[in-house]
Formats: sequence, C-alpha cells, structure tokens
Amino acid sequence: MKEYFKNFMLLALFTGLFLWPAVCSCSTHSDSLGRKIVLKEPPSRIVSLAPSLTEILYYLGLGDRVVGVTQFSYYPPEAASKPQIGSYDDLNVEKIISLDPDLILGTKDGNKPQVIELLDHAGIPAYIVNPRNIREVITTVTDVGRICGVTEKAEKAAAELNRRVDRIQDNVKSLDTPLVFLQINVQPIMTVNRNTFHHDLIHLAGGKNIAADNSLTYPRISIEEVLRVKPEIILISSMERRGMFEQARQGWLQWNFIPAVINHRVHLIDSDLIDRPSPRIIDGLEKMARLIHPEVNWEIPE
Repeated sequence: MKEYFKNFMLLALFTGLFLWPAVCSCSTHSDSLGRKIVLKEPPSRIVSLAPSLTEILYYLGLGDRVVGVTQFSYYPPEAASKPQIGSYDDLNVEKIISLDPDLILGTKDGNKPQVIELLDHAGIPAYIVNPRNIREVITTVTDVGRICGVTEKAEKAAAELNRRVDRIQDNVKSLDTPLVFLQINVQPIMTVNRNTFHHDLIHLAGGKNIAADNSLTYPRISIEEVLRVKPEIILISSMERRGMFEQARQGWLQWNFIPAVINHRVHLIDSDLIDRPSPRIIDGLEKMARLIHPEVNWEIPE
C-alpha cells in the first residue's frame, strides 16, 4: 500500500510539472462591466463589434487576427475587406458565431446587452470596454493590447499617445479659453454637452464649450441661441456628405456680427477624427488645438 501511494504521488508530481505551464498560461481579465474573462492563450480570431475597436486592433498590429468587423469599419482601408457582422447596434449573432472567434471585443454604450449575453451563452469570451474621455480611450488601447497578448507594444503606444495629449495641455494651460460652438449635425443643428468625447476634446484643446451645461447629451440648438452666445470659434463636423459641410459653414458666415465670423474662425473638422474613441481621436485633438489656438507654434503635422 505504501509503495502504491508513493508511486501515485510521484506520478502526480511528474504529470503536474508538465501540466503546470498549461494551467499557468491562462489569463484572467476584468472588463468595464466587471465581468471576468478567462483566456487559455492570446486570441487569434477576434471579432470587433465597433469601428473604434477595429482601429485599435490595427493600430496595435493585430489586423491579421481580425476575422469580423461591423459596418463602417473602413479604417484602415484593409479593414473594409473583413467579413461584416452588421452594425454595432444591430449585430448578426449567427454570423459572429460562424466566424469561430476566440475573442469578442465590444462596447458598453454601442452594443446591446442581450447580444453580449447570447455570445456568453455560446461560450465565446466577450471583453467590453467603456471609455468616457480621451485619457480613457488611451487606457483602452492598453487594455486591448494586454488581453491580446501584446502588452509591451500597447504600453509603448499608449505612452506616446499620452505624450501628445500632455503636449497640448502644456501649451494651452496659460492661454485664454475662447467660446467654442461645435456643430455635429446640419439639420437639425445639434451640439454636445460635457458628457461627450467632443467636449473633452474642446476642453483639452483650450476652448470652452458653449453647451457644456445643457441637460441633453446631444441637444438641438437654434441659430438664435448660437447668435445670442456669440461664439468666438465655430467648428462644424457632420456624418453627412455631399457638400453639406461647406453649406453649413457658408450659412454661418452670413451672421457677420458674431466674433467667429468677424475673425474668420468658422472651420470644418473631419468627423472621423473626433467621433470615434480610437487612437485617431488624438489626431482630432491636435487638429482642434490648432484651430482654437492658432497663435501657438504647434509644430504638429497637418
């Protein structure tokens, strides 16, 4: 009996030594919903449930692991050739499962909870992010890199993005903060309050959002209200195309008694750079800083 027990213990120790690395290779990650995601190994087949997450994956050099994307995932251009699984708020669960992913990346605000639950029931790990401002977008880059097994690369990328934001803040901290009206829709005219990425961009770029205290996140606003506030800068961004950007800009130029028009400070800004919580939002911040504070020698590439 003693000999049997001794042999059993030796066998257990021997097999344990060989199984231990496999057990230790598992990694556990907590997402923005407080859920625990366990991965046996770095994911090799990733489905992205938002264009911003697709951009982050490519930014980290993980494009070859992406097997599915949502509608409007057209940046970088090669992402557009990936299989599409619907829009971020209208996902095709059957299509997602058919792609045999070992990781789903989604967003708290953009993706419906019931879809995430269905994917959980299907046994597919789903990691949900929820960035609320520019710094948290950068943190998301680190988080995605860590869960995908490229922690060092993600941390270096995040450090560079943070450096660029720091540079903007350092340059505007002692400057006046001009009144900024950001128009995000042409008809009806809409803007943003303080609970948005757009507001954070305006603030970091050294401006003051005229609608910061509005009770609505994306309020409609009349021409009369804008004229009454007399913004010093008007920035126009819209998802609409076919010349609507320039038409909106020309519409404001007729009100030649407000500072923004008097001083030729009615500008267009690419919505792709300020609407998506991806690394390109730092490009948007730099662009906005140049428009709000042209007196600074930014030395930032156009």
